[in-house]
Amino acid sequence: MEVVIVPDAKAGGELIAEAMAQLLRRKPGALLGVATGSTPLPVYEALTAKVRSGAVDVARARIAQLDEYVGLPADHPESYRSVLRREVLEPLGIGMDKFMGPDGTAEDVPGASEAYDKALADAGGVDLQLLGIGTDGHIGFNEPCSSLASRTRIKTLTEQTRVDNARFFDGDIHQVPHHVITQGIGTILEARHLVLLATGEGKADAVAATVEGPVAAVYPASALQLHPHATVVVDEAAASKLKLADYFRYTFANKPEWQGI
Repeated sequence: MEVVIVPDAKAGGELIAEAMAQLLRRKPGALLGVATGSTPLPVYEALTAKVRSGAVDVARARIAQLDEYVGLPADHPESYRSVLRREVLEPLGIGMDKFMGPDGTAEDVPGASEAYDKALADAGGVDLQLLGIGTDGHIGFNEPCSSLASRTRIKTLTEQTRVDNARFFDGDIHQVPHHVITQGIGTILEARHLVLLATGEGKADAVAATVEGPVAAVYPASALQLHPHATVVVDEAAASKLKLADYFRYTFANKPEWQGI
């Protein structure tokens, strides 16, 4: 696992966007896995700027969704399909025909989950998966004690997660769905490159447990230690609890320029 410490969220966004751009130059039809939330927005903004400047062409790029609410209509403004359309697809000029996501309105949710897992594999797999991390160490909606071998499946949201997400539903927790479809940890680990972005002091404990702690289901993100190409990008605040922070700074500063992340 490579840990990259950056000054702030904007710098992290620029770094990851450049990694995505380099991937797309090598493989124009790459499948990019994207996450929702406020943390990845600097990445999407930086990548959009590159597209608009002509630095990278995304005409053949494909986008894959990490998770989705169950029971929320696809056209609901807070469905993750709608959020990603607003924050990723439309700014980049990528059509919905290049988008993949689970069907959160399916009558057979387990079947829809299995179908999405298969669709990702049939598409050749995710080339780069962008991840955020919760304060409890969750990735996607794989809450603590999720199986490290789990596949795409339905999960019940904790009350705290529903409280946190109520801000997107006019502050009303009763509007927040109880369930989601999420890629499992085992599914996430099949992406060729995992990039986790964490910013802010509130993520410092989770980052430290993920990077320097043991691999354990109680911290789902720690499974990234098992991946052959995982990159954790953190700002100074999120890196504040890392014992090996100086080592991480040194190794990144002295790696070959051509290597990227």
